[in-house]
Amino acid sequence: MQKLNNRYTITAALPYANGPLHIGHIAGAYLPADIFVRYLRLRKKEVAFMCGSDEHGAAITIRAKKEGITPNAIIDKYHELNKSTFEKFGIAFDMYHRTSAPSHHELSQEFFTNLYEKGEFVERESEQYFDEEFNQFLADRYITGKCPKCGNEGAYGDQCEKCGSSLNPTDLINPVSTLSGKTPIIKSTKHWFLPLDKYQEWMEQWLIEGKKGKWKSNVYGQCSSWLKQGLQPRAMTRDLDWGVDVPLKGAEGKKLYVWLDAPIGYISATKQWAQDEGKDWEKFWKKQPNPEDNSTLIHFIGKDNIVFHCIIFPVILHAHGDYILPENVPANEFLNLEGDKLSTSRNWAVWLHEYLKDFPGQEDVLRYALAATLPETKDSEFTWKDFQTRNNSELVAIFGNFINRAVVLTHKYYDGKVPERGEWFDYDQEILDELKGYPDLIEEKIVNYKFREALAHMMEFARLGNKYLAETEPWKLQKENPERVKTIMNLALQIAANLSIVCEPFLPFTATKLRNMLNIEAYEWDLAGSADLLEAGHQINKAELLFEKIEDKTVEEQVNKLEEAKKANAGASPDVEPMKEEIKFDDFMKMDMRVGTVLTAEKVKKSNKLLKLTIDTGLDKRTILSGIAKHFKAEEVVGKQVTVLVNLAPRPMMGEVSEGMVLMAEDSEGNLQFVQPGDKVNPGSTIS
Repeated sequence: MQKLNNRYTITAALPYANGPLHIGHIAGAYLPADIFVRYLRLRKKEVAFMCGSDEHGAAITIRAKKEGITPNAIIDKYHELNKSTFEKFGIAFDMYHRTSAPSHHELSQEFFTNLYEKGEFVERESEQYFDEEFNQFLADRYITGKCPKCGNEGAYGDQCEKCGSSLNPTDLINPVSTLSGKTPIIKSTKHWFLPLDKYQEWMEQWLIEGKKGKWKSNVYGQCSSWLKQGLQPRAMTRDLDWGVDVPLKGAEGKKLYVWLDAPIGYISATKQWAQDEGKDWEKFWKKQPNPEDNSTLIHFIGKDNIVFHCIIFPVILHAHGDYILPENVPANEFLNLEGDKLSTSRNWAVWLHEYLKDFPGQEDVLRYALAATLPETKDSEFTWKDFQTRNNSELVAIFGNFINRAVVLTHKYYDGKVPERGEWFDYDQEILDELKGYPDLIEEKIVNYKFREALAHMMEFARLGNKYLAETEPWKLQKENPERVKTIMNLALQIAANLSIVCEPFLPFTATKLRNMLNIEAYEWDLAGSADLLEAGHQINKAELLFEKIEDKTVEEQVNKLEEAKKANAGASPDVEPMKEEIKFDDFMKMDMRVGTVLTAEKVKKSNKLLKLTIDTGLDKRTILSGIAKHFKAEEVVGKQVTVLVNLAPRPMMGEVSEGMVLMAEDSEGNLQFVQPGDKVNPGSTIS
């Protein structure tokens, strides 16, 4: 078994604050991290367990634009929801921070400035996609397209989540802006690049040589693949209106790349926690004079974040020079749901906050079911039937049954006092020998990030107690050999006390209930395996059910909820977009829409999507640029009557000024049709 150090810095991937948590998030990073941290705390190690909301991701600004609200409105809502959900589910973060916090912005800018002053960045003009309709450059996640490596149609501009390839936006085939749904153009812009290629040799030595055989095969394999392709410079700034400002003159309107600032969120969270608790944050992140005093840094993440935590962030930390590097990044694969991929957009998910309402007091049942199916080296699947089976056949029938029998019989025979044990029989010694071995088995799997196997050993421990009572049958022996029963019940209660220790990392709520029943304080891990945790005469409390059977009806309701979501998605018209945010009548009345007649039309030079239209609006004859060139030839639209928003502020585009907007109807396949009257009317006719 690997040697444990005295201080640990544990991070769990920062979730985007643009939506609630589902079980895929939990299985990917947070539950494994929590299991590991709870084990370390039982071993009395010094631990800083950090997480927080990633509030600068493109996903947040995309949602804000679609909903017509500010990013702040989104992040405030989901930060609080996710923070409380984590707490209710028993994820024991020391700090759940926010990347929108001023202290985080300050630290991120300090990092950037440090690297800039060391000459680590290369300033260059680059070609970047630009959405003409929204008049803005497009960050990586504002672009989707076909992956050039696996053919996935929904790859992002920074990564294909299907094959895991790291991409640049210009690598995508048939790129589309997520803002307008249209093909973006290429424009030149200035950014600051981190030359990752400069660190290719160092990365091969640190990772390929240094982590071989130490990191999980799925993580090591992905990293090896990227390094074989050769690292390339990557822009550390973006043209955005939301995020951490680039702290340089001449960089107005530019923000730090989210994958520069987001991992720094682990550090800013630690600083805030240390400030609140009167601790020294540098002990957890910075190199110490004696390397043996360095903290051990471990990142728990999902596989879609491997490149950022294993390559980009380590390069940033190494280039800075003052910080420790990750010892391990035990990333998990993806969790599927009922035979299909989890999908937030299709509502094909088990939302954690909804589970907590539907199954009050049963947090540990979901923790157990997820831990038993963690996608540790390959994708795995959660089903409600498996959830029910694990609860009824394992938690209730084995763990709960054993504890209930032990406590109930102790009260029945000894008024709740631990009996004095007598002579050990051979079978008792066999059970005792097994009892002593299980903590080491569980520990060995936990420290090697094999949590499914660790959980299986924990349940085998409970099964040992259940088997012991079933085979010795003390309820049959009580009349004829009461002294023998005392020994049996003493050993059974020692097994129960041991379970309160070894189940804590996996089932913390159960461990608390069990300790309350046994009337004991929390024991350290080192005491696990002892047959002397409870003294003879110790008073225990009345039995209470640790777990309750889950009926078929309850599971059917959850499956039906998913099926209804599937039907709703299948039944929805593919031509219908979700309704936008509600507006008031006065807002509508501000819009001046009129019928106009197209007088002339011509293609705009250097644009493959714009037509320059001259339109008689009845008020005047004006120029409007419309992105319809891929759908209509110029000569086809001359003479057509169209609907024009005439009081839209003029907007410069491609060297021209567009003085309004032509309204179009667009179906799910992107086909356009003019919104026009059924019969010819005079130009200038109003629409109300």
